[in-house]
Amino acid sequence: MRRAGGGSRSGRRNAYGLVALAAAVLVGAGVAAWLLLRGEEDEARRSDSRAAAKTELSAWLADWQWEAGLSDLDRSVAGLDSLQAFAAYFDESDRLLFTDDFEAGFPAIRERLEQEDRDNGGEYGEGGGGAPRLDLTLVNDIVRADGSESQKDPELVTRLLADDASRSAHIGEIMAAVERYGVGGVELDYERVDDGDWERMLLLIDELYAKLVERGKSLRIVLEPRAPIEKLSWPEGPEYVLMAYNLYGSHSEPGPKADLAFIREQAKRMAKLPGARHLALASGGFDWLLSGPDAGKATGITEAEAAELAERSLDQPTRDEASGSLRFEYTGEDGAKHEVWYADGETLAGWAAAARSSGANLAGIALWRLGGLGDASLEGIASGLGE
Repeated sequence: MRRAGGGSRSGRRNAYGLVALAAAVLVGAGVAAWLLLRGEEDEARRSDSRAAAKTELSAWLADWQWEAGLSDLDRSVAGLDSLQAFAAYFDESDRLLFTDDFEAGFPAIRERLEQEDRDNGGEYGEGGGGAPRLDLTLVNDIVRADGSESQKDPELVTRLLADDASRSAHIGEIMAAVERYGVGGVELDYERVDDGDWERMLLLIDELYAKLVERGKSLRIVLEPRAPIEKLSWPEGPEYVLMAYNLYGSHSEPGPKADLAFIREQAKRMAKLPGARHLALASGGFDWLLSGPDAGKATGITEAEAAELAERSLDQPTRDEASGSLRFEYTGEDGAKHEVWYADGETLAGWAAAARSSGANLAGIALWRLGGLGDASLEGIASGLGE
């Protein structure tokens, strides 16, 4: 009986041990499942964070070069989040003017974006297909009936903003253009604004934004480096774009459109601006005359044009360390000496990386402009310029 009794206690101990073991296994499995779920949640948060940190990429397409721009768009559209049609000017009566080039090119541009959405299972304007949003860019250039122009005219801006009535009329005309062309947003590129007009400019931005939002449209404001960013209280809501180029150009001696230090400096200035902030970079470059009666004159050129001119040089283009730009000299057919600085795909990728690493928390990079870009540049844009 004692032996039998002893055997019973041993059995109970074994049973208790099995129960404890099973419980431990269940607890361990639960912990493992919790850790796995926690890991998946952490990874999802990291993925969301990476997605949130992704900077957008946009580009301008100018009316005077719409065919070349459309060709570049065909090869780069996959990397763009929005496209700005640089197209609206003013006539001698301060009314919006759309050129014949724009009227000819705009339907083709819009059709290309609609096709992009159809190819990706969406319907343009309703999302789902991933095509870039199409914005209409207004610039304060006056184009006269005789063909002459007054570019970046500050007096035009003064007249448009003179009082409540003129400002309201201008907003009304902009809204009519939005409806006429069916664009997703408006961009104001009003440059050389007089110091005394900035407060009225802020009123225009605020009131136009309110009208656009009512119709589900966006507003972008382009600012020059000379704009008094730090001195004004900018309206919340619109996207802001700061130009980080033309460090050297038609106003200066030969040099790059931008260097890495200049790009980082301009990016950090944007901290004063609310909302989504975009830094604008520029493709192409300048060709300076070094000799002859027009010595010092600079002519803007595309990347493709620069590459053609480089074939006249006795030496291969060299890359400037401070800017990443390419530089070379050549002799023209008339014997005049030239110096060329320009950006290629490697330059643009380096500039974009400098902007993103500036600590300015940029929402996006904007590129001036499509048309005449090289293969590497187009491939870079299609993949987000290194994003």
